[in-house]
Amino acid sequence: MRTKIVAGNWKMNKNSSETAELLTQLQSKMPKTSAEVMVAPTFVNLAQAVTQLAASSIEVVAQNMHFAENGAYTGEISANMLQSIGIKTVILGHSERRAYFGEDDALLAKIVDAALKAGMRMIFCFGEELQDRKSGNHFKVVESQLKNGLFHVTKAHWQHIVLAYEPVWAIGTGETASPEQAQEMHAFIRKTIATAYNEATAQMVTILYGGSVKPGNANEIFSKPDVDGGLIGGASLVAEDFAAIVAAI
Repeated sequence: MRTKIVAGNWKMNKNSSETAELLTQLQSKMPKTSAEVMVAPTFVNLAQAVTQLAASSIEVVAQNMHFAENGAYTGEISANMLQSIGIKTVILGHSERRAYFGEDDALLAKIVDAALKAGMRMIFCFGEELQDRKSGNHFKVVESQLKNGLFHVTKAHWQHIVLAYEPVWAIGTGETASPEQAQEMHAFIRKTIATAYNEATAQMVTILYGGSVKPGNANEIFSKPDVDGGLIGGASLVAEDFAAIVAAI
């Protein structure tokens, strides 16, 4: 059975004291669940979060990493640096990294390789923009992002990979892909993986939906057979909302 995951991407939000407060609230409100629950604070608060959640089942994950192990890359963070403070999972390829910071498929393939070499698990993000959806190219865009960023890895590597489908037009806009649209794309993603690798690999991979998931729509989205959880943005910054989303899984 595939792993169910709810991951909160805090993006560039919450200073040190705010991080501590939100983590305290999450610990008190978190429902009992068999799903994996993750939070991704900003880099400067990761070590603090790891320490605070040491006795909790909530995993602290990173929002990004660099492909190099070290070197003259001012402002960047390596896999080893993350692992040295207890981080085992990293989000890669988020639409904001692609759009605002020029992370293309070729660069992401290098970061994927670096993460796998270091033994890290990744949440690999991808998804179409509004014009792709309107023009009917959304399946081609998603297939291309998967092939260019991930399909050079071996079958064995897929045990370290979680996918997160993010329709860019539904991130932070209040718009949400319908549960039917989410299921359609998640099923397509599995078919694409099965074609490139095999059916067993496709059925083993956890695929999350990311795009304005809220307490009011989480249950319906998560009920779809190929949707294994969510990568949550804004709602993860409110303890009650994130806890409600976790309960929905």
